[in-house]
Amino acid sequence: MKRLLLAALLWLIALPVFAQAGQQADAAPLQFRNAAEEARFHDLTLQLRCVMCQNQSLADSNALIALQLRREVLDLMRQGKRDDEIKDYLVQRYGEFVLYKPRLETGTALLWLGPAAVLLAGAATVAVIVRRRKPATGVVASDDGQEW
Repeated sequence: MKRLLLAALLWLIALPVFAQAGQQADAAPLQFRNAAEEARFHDLTLQLRCVMCQNQSLADSNALIALQLRREVLDLMRQGKRDDEIKDYLVQRYGEFVLYKPRLETGTALLWLGPAAVLLAGAATVAVIVRRRKPATGVVASDDGQEW
């Protein structure tokens, strides 16, 4: 019984070592077949956002999930998928957040039209305030009868 307990304890202690070994394998640099594949890969990963990071592209992030997603993107490219198909696949898994440029759809219309609406509302408010002001009179009369 003591041997079994000791073996289980040693196995639990060794688990983080195995996890770190897996992370190191993921950090190995990607090997590209040619310059065109590398250029396409870099262009595509700049258009995709790391799902863990706040505002980093998949190309710039050092998060473990970003490393795995870059490998997955390269695998999908090598399977003959087009860029749109790869983006669709990632959107299906992670949602529109994965795209730096979300598509114009019902759910994302506020993202695209919101800034213009706020700008127009501000311009309309300024126009209303300016029009409500009373126009100034042209000549100011003085008490001594002289004009300047």
